[in-house]
Amino acid sequence: MTAQPDHSAHRDDELIPRPEKTPDALRAALAAVAPHRLPEMTEQQDEAFALAVRDGSIDPLRAFLNTWAAHIEVARSLRTAARLREAEHAVQTLERDDPRWSEAVRESLEIFNRAYTTVNG
Repeated sequence: MTAQPDHSAHRDDELIPRPEKTPDALRAALAAVAPHRLPEMTEQQDEAFALAVRDGSIDPLRAFLNTWAAHIEVARSLRTAARLREAEHAVQTLERDDPRWSEAVRESLEIFNRAYTTVNG
């Protein structure tokens, strides 16, 4: 399956084309947009494989691919990645009773959920 561009995104904002949802393609894409996250991806891939073997199910592998495709979808857009970094910073630095904290949590979830839906249908 060849990845298709999201025509609703700003093409000049995309660092790389949307990768196929295979371990190798996602790893290469992550290396291009967020190489500091490669160890995290490798650790989660190992965990997914172990769960798949233990449970006799490919569901953990599907979840791994779907989740990392969404992370990469966010990271390949400069604007979206910047919005997520700002929201995550607010979540980490604001007090929970500050209304901006709740808004930042909502924004973070909305960004990731939109990316997840975009790449996973």
